[in-house]
Amino acid sequence: MVDSYSTDRTVEICNEFNCKVIQTAWLGFGKTKKFAVDNASHDWILSIDADEEVTPELQKKIKELLVKPNYKGYYIKRKSFYLGKEVKHCGWNKDYPVRLFNRNFGNFNDKEVHESIKIKSEKSKIHEPLLHYTYQTIASHIEKVNRYSSLAAEELIKKEKYYSVFSAVIFGIVRFIKMYFIQLGFLDGRIGFILCYNSAFSVYLKYVKTCQIKK
Repeated sequence: MVDSYSTDRTVEICNEFNCKVIQTAWLGFGKTKKFAVDNASHDWILSIDADEEVTPELQKKIKELLVKPNYKGYYIKRKSFYLGKEVKHCGWNKDYPVRLFNRNFGNFNDKEVHESIKIKSEKSKIHEPLLHYTYQTIASHIEKVNRYSSLAAEELIKKEKYYSVFSAVIFGIVRFIKMYFIQLGFLDGRIGFILCYNSAFSVYLKYVKTCQIKK
């Protein structure tokens, strides 16, 4: 477990279970996870976040696959929950991130936010789900939206990409239309609308903040 000098009981709890604990300054999401992979004790890596849970079915499937793996990386179906309710549309139903991989053939990229795993080999899919408990409250979603949009805007600035307020509004509208109508978010009812609206707002913030930073 890689810890960036947390102030809660994370390290204490991990030590109770005899986990390998390494502390380092926060390097950004991509680089910190890459650091964790480089310092792991074994080649096969299962990467999960603090708000995710491995189901018994997924655990069983992973054990079966690793007896004699045919691929160097695996996409895992992620079943997500928003405000305590499962999201069955909005594009979240097609969520298959790479989470199980052999580190000799890939690792995380260096992105500050929305990091991902890059594998230099053919990959397969695991359909047994990883449960993803996202935001329990609207306030926690907005708080994360503000923080992540700032990080994303800074990445755009590093690439010398700036956007106008008008462009930011258009990008936000397009995201809402895509999630709510094209990806059938309206079928998730009230939860679907809130999720699509807040997601569109996060896109707007990311681009409008580049305008603010430039000024």
